[in-house]
Order: sequence, then structure tokens, then C-alpha cells
Amino acid sequence: MKFGFYLPNQGPTARPEPLATIARKGDELGFYCMVAGDHILVPESIDSPYPYTVGGVFPGGGSGEYFEQLTLLTYLAGVTRQIRLVPSVMIVPHRPALLTAKILATLDVLSQGRLTLGVGVGWMEEEFQALGAPPFAERGAVTNEYLRAFKELWTSDSPTFDGKYCQFANVKFLPKPVQKPHPPIWVGGQSRPAIRRAAELGNGWHPVGGIPASPLEPEDMAQSVALLHRYAEAAGRDPGELDVSMKTPLYDTGSAASGPRRRFSGETGQILQDVQTYADVGVTHLIFDIRGSDLNQALERLEWFATDIMAQA
Repeated sequence: MKFGFYLPNQGPTARPEPLATIARKGDELGFYCMVAGDHILVPESIDSPYPYTVGGVFPGGGSGEYFEQLTLLTYLAGVTRQIRLVPSVMIVPHRPALLTAKILATLDVLSQGRLTLGVGVGWMEEEFQALGAPPFAERGAVTNEYLRAFKELWTSDSPTFDGKYCQFANVKFLPKPVQKPHPPIWVGGQSRPAIRRAAELGNGWHPVGGIPASPLEPEDMAQSVALLHRYAEAAGRDPGELDVSMKTPLYDTGSAASGPRRRFSGETGQILQDVQTYADVGVTHLIFDIRGSDLNQALERLEWFATDIMAQA
């Protein structure tokens, strides 16, 4: 099992020095990756249902403060050496395909091959409208096409693409990414189309679990992984080459909550058992949300996790 953590995107720790300190600490402790979310802007009024709360209310609006995701990760590439950089997830239709492919290739080169691209189709129609993105209703088709365009730009000496949403020809596209044939692509989302997209166009599936709106219990994960593998086989791909990287909260350790224990809560031994349980059903990476508004607390939680969980998992 490989482990990662969320980067803060709001509040006092979402500033240059705290972000660099957190990133360096994760790098020093041997975390596999760190992830950054993607909102270019937050509309003042949101009617679109958020998929990761029971009531569908987006909890991250607040002040509307968000760093641009790819710029943030490029900054942190310069202060780290080993840890992988994961946009998680990058909403593919939000940015023009050719420009995005260039930014991502640049990030991979500047980080010396440390980009893993997490992608999703998006859920907030109001943000699509404000950005002038392609139609929200067509976001799945747009994402599929842009991913194919990225690969063409990253791998072809004379890239050419003639799609519905993206066209280019007679262009030079350099530098290419360091990683060959291209940076790994983790596809987010729990729907069947998302799992199919991961199997056909990605290098891994990247769901969210362990929350009331998306518990993704081990038996559910096992069924989804089996579906992922069937789709991969149908596409002529080796299922064994696909990652399964799940994002989840890390609840306060040692707390005694009423009712059934949540996954990844309680004592260290219980969390370790949860890690093993998910490994047994095919999860290869676990990425924990351990963000907080206090820098010292965030650093302490990283230290604790590396010492008590990573070292024993």
C-alpha cells in the first residue's frame, strides 16, 4: 500500500510558507503523493448537488478562496524532491485541451517526472458556465476526447487531432513529459462511465470513500474493482496494471463515537486493519484528508501517520 495526503486549499495553512512546509514534511517522511483539489472560482449561488455530502450541499464555498491547482503543484515541485504531485481531481473540461497538455507536460518536466494526473468530469454546472467551458451536459464526452488529445500531444512527434471539441494539426509540441509514454492518469468518480473511462483511458481508478455520502465499504469496493477489471479486459488491457487509489478522511484517532465505528477511525490497530482490508480487495493507494487550520497540528498528524501507520502497514 502507498499513502498520500490532501494539501490545504483554504485558510491560514493555504499560504506559500505553510504549504511549502507541509509539502517538505510529507516528502521527508516518505509519503508517496500529495493531492490538490480544483476550483478555479466559486459562484456565489450553487444549485448543483455536491456528490460527497448526504444533503448535496457544497461545504467548500466559504470565502471562495482556492489556489489554481496546477500552479500550486508546480510551486511545490520546486521545494520537494521525491513525493508525487497529483491534481485530484483536475476537472478536464475547465481548461482548453492544448494549453492544459502543455501545462501538465511542463509540470512533469520541472518535477523530473513526478506528475500523476487525477482527472474528473466535474459536478458544478455554475462553474462551467462562468468559465465558458464546453456544455456541462457533454462533460463526459469532452473529458474522453481531451484525454485522447493529451496523449496525442504527449507522445506524437507530429501531433494531429480532429475531434468535436478539440482540433489541431501542423504543430510542434515540446517538451514532452519526462514519463513515458505519458504521466499516469487516475480517473475519479464512482459511476459506471467513470470506471469504464479509468479502464479504457486511464492508468488507475481514483474514487472517494469512507464518508457518509460515499462509504464505499470493502464489499462495494471489491465489486467495483471487479467491474474495472472486466472493462479493462474488454478493452484489451491488463487489469493488473491499473492502480486503485482511494481518497478518504482520517478521523480523529482514539475517539469513541457513538454508533458503528467509521472506517479509518479509532485506535492505531483498527486503522491498520482497515488499511489491510482495503488492500485485500484491490486498493493500491490510500490518500487521507488530514488537513487542518493549524500548521503544527497538520505536521504532527503527518508525523504520527508516518510513524504509526505507514511504518507498520
